[in-house]
Amino acid sequence: MPREAEPSLNERSFVLQALRENVRIDGRALDAFRDMELSFGSEYGIADVRLGKTRVIARISASITTPFPDRKFDGIFTITTELSPMASPSFEPGRPHPTEPLLTSHLEKALRRSSALDTESLCLLAGQKCWSIRADVHILSHDGGLLDASCIAVIAALQHFRRPDVTVAGEEVRVYSPRERVPVGLTLLHWPLCVTFSFFAARRANAAEAGEMIMVVVVDATLQEEQIREGEVIVTMNRHGEVCQIAKLGGVTVDALTLLNCTNVALVKVQEITKFITRRLEEDAKARDRGGLMAELSAENER
Repeated sequence: MPREAEPSLNERSFVLQALRENVRIDGRALDAFRDMELSFGSEYGIADVRLGKTRVIARISASITTPFPDRKFDGIFTITTELSPMASPSFEPGRPHPTEPLLTSHLEKALRRSSALDTESLCLLAGQKCWSIRADVHILSHDGGLLDASCIAVIAALQHFRRPDVTVAGEEVRVYSPRERVPVGLTLLHWPLCVTFSFFAARRANAAEAGEMIMVVVVDATLQEEQIREGEVIVTMNRHGEVCQIAKLGGVTVDALTLLNCTNVALVKVQEITKFITRRLEEDAKARDRGGLMAELSAENER
């Protein structure tokens, strides 16, 4: 299996020395995200996220299926990831990369297990028919921060998606085309977003304390920084400060105070990203709503 080109010893020492002096190679602050861009496709449910040089596209699709026997009153929500060979030389078509199951697992915990999507609203006929919502995450460019970008893309795509309107009469379910009725949005209970903290062990630059190891914490690491880091902590929370998941990877030790500081920083970042997603959704809605047509059609649905 091809491997990603690793930083040389000189690059590694240069990055660590810069972090020791609270400087990053790209000029960002230690707790700053890269420039973020979010755009939507011509169809509902397609979100394109660019986080620096990392690019992720999430696509939402819906189909009617049979619910699970032990969840008769709930719909189905699944997440799949695809690492495109164009994203990195180490991603091969047809061969699973170790990053893929790890990325899928974290997205499942952050979005599905935290009940971000109201699956009860997807039920059509208890035990017989329900909506199955599928989120396909495609990685087009990999320069670090895959989980953070993927989580933003899925949340934005879910909020942007519109499923066909339906009516239930007895045991008969009728699905309306977009020409007949305006599609209906999904119900999201909250917006959990991931913030990844990378940990680096570096020696103090102060001559009086030379040799003493310090822990440098960085937000939104690039691919080069990810290859050098000694550990990471993933904090998933919503804008209300409710922690949905905390995952620690790597052998570096993290004390309680550092973890608490990470959650405080994560809350600020999540609130900023939530406002950014909301603003982009409003801009897209205005661009699609020509002359108030959508509001007029929605009123027709209600009548």
